[in-house]
Amino acid sequence: MNVDFNFMVGGEAGQGVQLAGFLLAKALARGGYHVFADQDYESRVRGGHNFFRVRVKNSRVGAIAEPVDMLIALDRESITLHKKELTGVTVFDGERIKGIGGDSLFSVPLERLAGDKLMSNTVALGAALGLVEYDFEILAKVLRDHFGTGDVSQNNIKVARAGYEYSRREFKGEFSRRLRPVNQAERLLLTSNEAISLGAIAAGCKFMAAYPMTPVSSIMEYLAAKSEDSDLVMVHAEDEIAAINMAIGAAYAGVRAMTATSGSGFCLMVEGLGLAGITETPLVVVEGQRPGPAVGLPTRTEQGDLQFVLHAHHGEFPRAVLAPATVEDAFWLTVRAFNLADRYQLPVLVLTDQHLASSYATVDRFDLSEVTVDRGLLFSGDEAEQLAYKRHRITETGISPRAFPGQGKALVVTDADEHDEAGHLIEDAGMRTAQVQKRLRKLFSLKKEIEPPQLYGPETAETTLIGWGSTYGAIREAVDILRKEGASVNMLHLDQLWPFPAEGVIDAISRGKHSYVIENNATGQLAQLIRTETGKEVSGRILKYDGRPFTPAYIAQAVRKEGC
Repeated sequence: MNVDFNFMVGGEAGQGVQLAGFLLAKALARGGYHVFADQDYESRVRGGHNFFRVRVKNSRVGAIAEPVDMLIALDRESITLHKKELTGVTVFDGERIKGIGGDSLFSVPLERLAGDKLMSNTVALGAALGLVEYDFEILAKVLRDHFGTGDVSQNNIKVARAGYEYSRREFKGEFSRRLRPVNQAERLLLTSNEAISLGAIAAGCKFMAAYPMTPVSSIMEYLAAKSEDSDLVMVHAEDEIAAINMAIGAAYAGVRAMTATSGSGFCLMVEGLGLAGITETPLVVVEGQRPGPAVGLPTRTEQGDLQFVLHAHHGEFPRAVLAPATVEDAFWLTVRAFNLADRYQLPVLVLTDQHLASSYATVDRFDLSEVTVDRGLLFSGDEAEQLAYKRHRITETGISPRAFPGQGKALVVTDADEHDEAGHLIEDAGMRTAQVQKRLRKLFSLKKEIEPPQLYGPETAETTLIGWGSTYGAIREAVDILRKEGASVNMLHLDQLWPFPAEGVIDAISRGKHSYVIENNATGQLAQLIRTETGKEVSGRILKYDGRPFTPAYIAQAVRKEGC
């Protein structure tokens, strides 16, 4: 039987919305379901309206759907705001939220059963799973794993059971949907920030410096928590300028290093990015996009920084830009980012966004035997060669053998001014030209390493939907929806953006009649890049820049309006 069920937990900041949603997602994943969950929260410590959506399927899922089968409403506003989306039942505390009626409402005395309003969300969680007759013991184990074995854990299990039994005993309405465990799955439930962190550890990252900024702060938190086990140093820098320069210093000394920030923080890092460029220092920078300019919407999502990261800093130097499409992608592209950075001795930017950064998805365990660590062209010579070492020696590939300071007799010199092969600053026009050409020559080989866009659906279709980064799951499902209706449509999706894979894009656009770029920005930044790099114009743009992610239904409806 096909299962596709949507939960929503809604309430104010401070009511435990995120925790209830996470525990719900984890319990359902433990029962063998595929899960995708996202968080919508305001930039405040208390108050405001927050919600956490959990979509459950018995097949792979990569996006949120718009209908809500069950709403767990911890406040009145959640009921009034989401009643139009509701197709099933609302669990709420009728003793506390009065004056609301309707056939879809199921009142559970959350606070009374909890005995402590801080655990009302746990009661609601038990009540929701009781309505769908889910195995309570799975939820109990999730609570035990999360809270430990002490009184806090036992109290949460007790009140969750009270909510569960209340639903089974008292619910008399019409709601026949059931979610019984399907198997004992061994999948992980991760956000892409956690996957990026795991990818960095697997790739041998030993240093991170960053300043907290939504949506990448959890990368700092994760690596700090794992620092002892991973022999990794995580520094909470005083600002983004210090963070990137610390990371460059660590990379110059020979360890794999990274930093992470959002758009406005990256503005402060741009001068440091140029330092990595001219000194040819490997560096990984995670840039988690959110709406701008300035502070914008600090807890919402957008894809507004593509053109920025492609061109950030004055002058010309090579870089690579990768944009994970899924949680799995976030892990593997982070490993790839470190290898590219070392192999070509340049900065690599991993471009993510708030939606992907904080959304949870079930993934299979990563096969670590597939992880390779490539430190690139390292210098090893006899004593005479070491004494004559030139850090920026001009080569056919543009890549100079790299020595680490203090690890041999080679004297490692570099400079933020233009320099000669030995790293000493110069004003000579000929050497300046030679060094610029040397650095840019790396692009010839780097272009060959950038993988082509992913094609989903038939190789030839009348309409091609084009996206990048976090839109992958929503576009892919929209293609499935439209194909079931008889439309001739496929998807072209980019997760490696620079150097631009022009040939693959040209082939896809040329085979069909229509092409639409789908982006979370106002100006169609990928569409502009396609025109610049290929000379091709797409047929149209489907853009969304309200701070919220695309859903499959939204995309499918937009394509229908275009007449495709």
